[in-house]
Formats: sequence, structure tokens, C-alpha cells
Amino acid sequence: MRPFEGDRRVYLILGAHLMNEEAADALLKDLEEPPSYAVIVLVADELGPLPETIHSRCQLIPFRRLSERAIRREIERRAPELSAEQATAFARIASGRLDRVERLLDPKAAARRAALLEVARAVYADPEFQPAAAANVVLGGAKARAASAKEAAEAALEGLELPQREAEQRLRRAARGAEREEILLALDELAAWYRDLVVVGAGAPEVAIHADRLDELREDGTRERMLGAEAAAGRVRETWRLFEELQLQAGLALEALFVQLRRELASAA
Repeated sequence: MRPFEGDRRVYLILGAHLMNEEAADALLKDLEEPPSYAVIVLVADELGPLPETIHSRCQLIPFRRLSERAIRREIERRAPELSAEQATAFARIASGRLDRVERLLDPKAAARRAALLEVARAVYADPEFQPAAAANVVLGGAKARAASAKEAAEAALEGLELPQREAEQRLRRAARGAEREEILLALDELAAWYRDLVVVGAGAPEVAIHADRLDELREDGTRERMLGAEAAAGRVRETWRLFEELQLQAGLALEALFVQLRRELASAA
């Protein structure tokens, strides 16, 4: 529909992350060659389920994230049993995102996080460190998160009269999106760990993201390790960017990352 009086007409597509493949294909032509008067806004709760063909043809406009204080208040409301250090760490790891708070407070997330931080330390502390095994830890956590998301999606579909193909597509999107988001969260935390080694080594533990792991950070954050840790954090952030922008083969990309991290940190191990 052309605009009636104005120069432009704005189209809002709410819940864009719920589009099935047929809907995404139908929208693709308008995104590739939109009419001169059209502004098309896709509103999505998360990017993971969006097909890459749609994602790559849109300009991302993220909303401002919540403050650390606001996130911490929400964590304390939802999980009053956490220590002050744990609440601070979770608030900083969540980086202003309530959806990440929910994942961090998932009882199964504690085991995934502990395994991830063991891998982060093993990169420089374990003489027998194996990059492929480290990658499998991250992938295992992502697949576990995907399985949980699929179960939740199956429960949400109960009672809905959907064609089998549509139901299967929704389940696949839920699992794929959760797996991707879990990998991004793991990379965020890895980068934060190596960043924390630098700030603790520089004598500023009060700004460490992992406030609940200061004893380990003080032990590991030596001045000799600071340069390698800074480079390692940069490597992880670059891999995060590639995962965000491209369709990577997760296993190979993560194994390559851990090879690079080992190289950066081995000299100070």
C-alpha cells in the first residue's frame, strides 16, 4: 500500500523471530528491493532464529541495555539465595540483558558455567590442554541449552493446531537460536575471564566481571600473563563477531580459537 498523504509508509513486523521459512522467503524480495516509499521494521526478541537471508539484508538497531544496577536488582529478586559476589558477577556477565539473567539462573547453567571457566583456565594452566576437547565443552553446553529450548517450545505448542511441518520448523528454530545464543554467551564469558586476568594483574580487582572468582583470578592474574591475556581476550571477541555476522561451522571455529588462545597464553603458563 502506498502512503496516502506522507512521503513514506512504515510497516512493522512484530515477532519477526517467529517467521517460518515460507514467510521469510515471501518477505525476502521486498527486503532486497523495497519500494522507495517503504520503511520496513522487523521487531525480534532475539536474532538466533532469524534466517541469515533476512538478517543480512537488515540494518541492526539494538535497544539500549539495562544498567548493571537494574540487572542486579532483578537477580536479587529472582534468586535471593545468591551471595553478593555471585549477584554482582551474574549482573556483569548478563551485560544488561534480562534474557541472559534467565539463562544464568537456570540450575543447569551453573554446571555449564563451571565447566566453561575450567576450560578458560586450562588454556594456560594445563600442560595437557587439548583444543578439540575444549571446543567440545562449549558445544556440549550449547547443545544442552538447545535441548532445553526445544522442550520448552514443544510445551508451548501443545494444544495448537499447526501443520506438522510448521511445528517442526518452530522447534528447529527454537533449538538453533538457543544453541547460537549459548555459544555467544560462552564467548562473552571467555573474553571476560581473560579481560579479568588483565585488570586483576593491574591491581584493579574491584572492576572484575567475575566478582565471585577473585581468589582464582588473583592466583592466575600475574603480570607475566597480562599481555597474553589481553591478546586472548581480543581473539575471543573477534570470534564472537564472526559468529554474530557469519554462518560458521561451530566446531572448527571454536577449536581454531582454542589453538590461538593456547598460543597467546602458553608462554606465560
